[in-house]
Amino acid sequence: MANTNILQLTDQNFREEVLNSKVPVLVDFFAPWCGPCNMMEPVLDELALEFEGRIKFGRLNVDDNQKTSQEYEILSIPTIILFEQGVAQKTIIGALPKKKLQEKLEEFLK
Repeated sequence: MANTNILQLTDQNFREEVLNSKVPVLVDFFAPWCGPCNMMEPVLDELALEFEGRIKFGRLNVDDNQKTSQEYEILSIPTIILFEQGVAQKTIIGALPKKKLQEKLEEFLK
C-alpha cells in the first residue's frame, strides 16, 4: 500500500532528499515488523496527499539504514522527525491519530 507521495529514504539518499530539500520534510523512522509503525502508514499516506507541495514525506527503514538511524539517535519507533532547511526541528515519538499529527504539522508550518 505504498504511496507514491512518500519517498523511500536510505542512508544513501538521505542528504539529497532531506537535508538538501527546499521544502520541509517529514521523516518516518520505522521497521516493517513494528505494529504501531504499520498503523501509521495509512495516516502518513493520507497526510502526504493533504500536505503535498508544503511538506515532503519520507520513510526510512531503521533496520536497513542504521547509519542514519544512529545519527539521529532513534531508540523508539515509530519516530517522526520534521526537518526544515536540513535541520531536525521537531521530533514525535509513537503512533498518533491522524487528527493529532495533522495539528502538529499545521503548527509546524506556521
